[in-house]
Amino acid sequence: MAVHAPPTADRTVSRRKSPLGSRWTPYVFLGPAAVFILLFQAVPLLQQIYMSFTRTTLLNPTRSEWVGLANYEQIFGDPEFHRTLVTTLVYTVVCVVGSVGVGLGLALLLNRSFRGRGFARALITVPWAAPGIAVALIATWMLNAQYGIVNRFLNAIGLGVPGGAILDSPQYALPAILVTTVWQLFPFTAVVLLSALQAVPQDLAEAATMDGAGRWWSFRAVTWQVIKPTVGLLALLMTIWSIRRFELIWLMTRGGPVGTTETIVIDLYSQAFESQQLGTAAAIGMVGVLISLVVIGASSAVARFQERGQG
Repeated sequence: MAVHAPPTADRTVSRRKSPLGSRWTPYVFLGPAAVFILLFQAVPLLQQIYMSFTRTTLLNPTRSEWVGLANYEQIFGDPEFHRTLVTTLVYTVVCVVGSVGVGLGLALLLNRSFRGRGFARALITVPWAAPGIAVALIATWMLNAQYGIVNRFLNAIGLGVPGGAILDSPQYALPAILVTTVWQLFPFTAVVLLSALQAVPQDLAEAATMDGAGRWWSFRAVTWQVIKPTVGLLALLMTIWSIRRFELIWLMTRGGPVGTTETIVIDLYSQAFESQQLGTAAAIGMVGVLISLVVIGASSAVARFQERGQG
């Protein structure tokens, strides 16, 4: 008489043979994302690298002339590009420090218990939720020389700008854009840091307070140690986003006046679509890519150094 295996054994065998349990499972799930990155990130990047070594115009992009390093020699030999790099550096540093600093201070305040805390937490997300184009148009309207509320306020306290043309002033245009950018970015950092503060062990903070530690030392010894990785990640994200920022600067000043607010991305756009030099624009874009890679590499090196120090 034949002996049949119980149904559970069949299910076990079939489960073992299932492709979801094989070593190819991670590749099945990662495959679509890898194909997407390859088609829409890697291929355009390779095309940009090639174009940066050619003389290609916008009117005839299919015909290009190989010029080697001529585009890089041109941009690095231009004093205006040096000023663009400095402006990009200033813009990035101020945006990162300002957004993370303001966000951290606001997160510490919102982490306390007070009446209306839920409403306040929801209210701070408004600048981040607003589209960048809307933020730029509202800021431009507020800074208008004739009817802008900012000029009226500055005139009322005796700090008015001569003529009221803040965005047309080489001295005040960049600070105005910096304030607008920080105002738009700080809600994101505040929300993320507020979430990180929820993970701070309250018993350790209370123990530090009972031992006589002040608020600063309690923050440094307990709170900062917990949120420091989150702050580092936010600083990295804000750095990359600031280097790539385009719409707000372009809509408010178009890189002017006299190039005082021109960053790498604005210069790239001007070279590609105004001067119609795609090769030069590609070289400028590669400089931005290299700067981003250096920032990411430095951030990773600092993180590894800190982990070794803790270990």
